Amino acid sequence: MVKLVTTLAIAFAIAFASLFALPASAVVNINTASKDELIALPGIGPAKAQAIVDYRKLNGPFKSVDDLKNVKGIGAKRLEKLRAELTVTPAQPKVAAVSAAKPDARAATSAKGDVRSAEAKPPK
Repeated sequence: MVKLVTTLAIAFAIAFASLFALPASAVVNINTASKDELIALPGIGPAKAQAIVDYRKLNGPFKSVDDLKNVKGIGAKRLEKLRAELTVTPAQPKVAAVSAAKPDARAATSAKGDVRSAEAKPPK
C-alpha cells in the first residue's frame, strides 16, 4: 500500500511539474520579430537577422514561412531546420478610432427609428 501511494505521489508530482515547465523554444513570428529575436534563432546571426528585417520592410509581411527562402542567405536546408520555431501570423489590424462627431443637423430620427429630413415639414 505504501508503494502504491508513493508511486501515485511521484506520478502526480511529475504531472504537476510538467504543467509549469517552460517550452524548450518559443515560436517566433517572422512578421513581427525584432532583429534581436531573430538572432536568438539557431543559425541566424546579426547579418541574416538584419536581412530578414530589411526584406520585410521592402516587401511587406511574409505570407508563409516558405517566403523566408526569398531572403538572401536563407536556403531550403536552413529553413527546414528553423521551420518548427517559426510562424507567420499577420499583424493585428489597427482599429480606427470612433468619431464622436455631432449628428447631422439635416436629419433627425423619430421615436420609431425612421429618419426624416429636418427641412421637411411634418404632416399636419
